[in-house]
Amino acid sequence: MREYLLICVVAMAATYLATPFVRALAVLLKAITPLRERDVHTVPIPRLGGVAIFVGFAVATLVARQLPYLKGVYGSGQMTGVLLAGAIICLVGAIDDIRELDWVTKFAGQVLAAAVLAYKGVLMLHIPFFGTSTVLPTPVLIAVTVLIVIATTNAVNFVDGLDGLAAGIVAIAAASFFVYSYLLSYTFNPPNVFSTATFVTAATLGCCLGFLPHNFNPARLFMGDSGALLLGLLLAAATISITGNVDPSSVSGDQVTAALLPIIAPLAVLSLPFLDVLLAVVRRTRAGLSPFHPDRKHLHHRMLQIGHGHRGAVLILYLWASVLALGTVLWAVRPGWLAGAALAGSTAIAIVLTAYVPKWFPGRRL
Repeated sequence: MREYLLICVVAMAATYLATPFVRALAVLLKAITPLRERDVHTVPIPRLGGVAIFVGFAVATLVARQLPYLKGVYGSGQMTGVLLAGAIICLVGAIDDIRELDWVTKFAGQVLAAAVLAYKGVLMLHIPFFGTSTVLPTPVLIAVTVLIVIATTNAVNFVDGLDGLAAGIVAIAAASFFVYSYLLSYTFNPPNVFSTATFVTAATLGCCLGFLPHNFNPARLFMGDSGALLLGLLLAAATISITGNVDPSSVSGDQVTAALLPIIAPLAVLSLPFLDVLLAVVRRTRAGLSPFHPDRKHLHHRMLQIGHGHRGAVLILYLWASVLALGTVLWAVRPGWLAGAALAGSTAIAIVLTAYVPKWFPGRRL
């Protein structure tokens, strides 16, 4: 655990220190977010924050190579694949932050990054299905891997609409998945807490915490596509590494938990971004529009519409992300009535705060 704590702190410090330099670079390159009808900010803000996040993650991986236990994570080549894929998708996002790429080019970049992950071993070796490991032909497993990467990167990109929202939600997701992966590692034979998924989530958490002071309202720098796509890829890599490489029967002796947990846990950790994507796709296709057509009906827009201020909306969405992610992980590691009661109670609190904070503080948009 101490090595993971060190990695988290290193990633946080490196990202925090790199961000002002990246902001200066963004201004120099004119990577500025223009004022658009769907946006919430009222002044142009530099964007290119993903470069600082990648610097933090890269520094953490370099430090990990020097640590006695974590350097073993590099033996399989998976971490090299994560770093290379992260560099590719961050570069694609950075170019988009500067020059506005078309969606086909960005999609191709995501597929290329996912292919690099698969080539270096971050691959769904099997698919957990109702408590058994279903092995499919390699092309199908590669396709599933690519699909997970594309879905996760776009989910994080969709939710990146308010200052600090995406970074905070990814931090919560990474922390939740770290706990899940770390505890699940004890079920291995022999137990081994040093895994690709656990390392990636620890480093991702540190990167988000280091970036948030610069990105929380009022933001001095946006993460841009370079950051949203990178964070989505890192979460996808962790999900693939732990979900597609662990026998569901080893997760729990309970058949129901063993059947559902490998599927539910990753979905719950990222449920808020995925829900936003699903609602956007349904909403836009029903209106006869492209699923990628921008609008002002995302979850964060709706929070503002019901009366929450910018910071208040972000904090409420943090709460929902914590309830869904941490609640599911709690149920995974300590199933029973206590976990169910905690999840039900925290959900009720989130509902009350979402609905009534604007009424309790009329005229004060927090």
